[in-house]
Amino acid sequence: MAFDVASASAEASTPSQPWDIAAAGWNQHTDLIHHWLHSITQTMLSDAHIGPGARVLDVAAGAGDQTLDIAQRIGPTGWVLATDVSPGILALAQKNFNASGLLQVSTKVADAQALGLAGSDFDAAVCRLGLMFCRSPLAALTEIRAALKPHGRLTALVFGRPQYNPCLTITLGAARKHAGLVAAPTMPVDLPGTLMSLGKPGLLDALMKSAGFVSVATRYVSAPFHAASAEQYVEFLRASASPVIEILAPLRLAAKQDAWRDITDQLKVFSTPLGWVGPNELLQCVAAAPG
Repeated sequence: MAFDVASASAEASTPSQPWDIAAAGWNQHTDLIHHWLHSITQTMLSDAHIGPGARVLDVAAGAGDQTLDIAQRIGPTGWVLATDVSPGILALAQKNFNASGLLQVSTKVADAQALGLAGSDFDAAVCRLGLMFCRSPLAALTEIRAALKPHGRLTALVFGRPQYNPCLTITLGAARKHAGLVAAPTMPVDLPGTLMSLGKPGLLDALMKSAGFVSVATRYVSAPFHAASAEQYVEFLRASASPVIEILAPLRLAAKQDAWRDITDQLKVFSTPLGWVGPNELLQCVAAAPG
């Protein structure tokens, strides 16, 4: 079974353009992202029981950092399919896969909410920091469950609660203020498809069960982001943070620059003598398809 980036899903319902715009920036900062999420990614893959010979579905794979980790675990006898709504970012991922020399990786352009992979009998599925962007996470989870074999495992990672994600709340609040939108104190954080939409305690568990998963377990994880400075972190955001880029898109260049300066100044509160350390809380979920 093989796919490539040319086979864009006609059923995709989430616009890919914002992610295509951010694709190069996300790929450019792969090393920074890898360092940030390496430990939790390894835990995710272990919790999904991913090992030699496994068939794995990587949903919202992005530039494929975690896909390569999966490929190394499954070895030459396994297979991993990386899906994403953005053709642009999957094209960059394919270049990364080719450069790695790992041949057990394929790609498919597809919205998580319309994967079209029912009956594919994957042993495991992984979704790292993608599920919260789905307008209908229940639809995405139902699609993932349909792609798994009986007892196949899913592990997903999303952002946690707003009060433990001050980097996000500061950045989004400042961006919305400069764009003339709702200010931070009343900013909705649980709207479907937004960064922290699945962080509410119990919500992801309930969605997993509604989608037909069993043995559901969730846990909050502290995942601080380390950078040389607030400026380096904001450089990463400016290049790859699609939700923030979209908020600021209507502004003139000078107004955008003012917004990013304000965001940088506010984020300097997390500077330390050893560099910049931004607090982040993630929520990891592990579940299984019924037998």
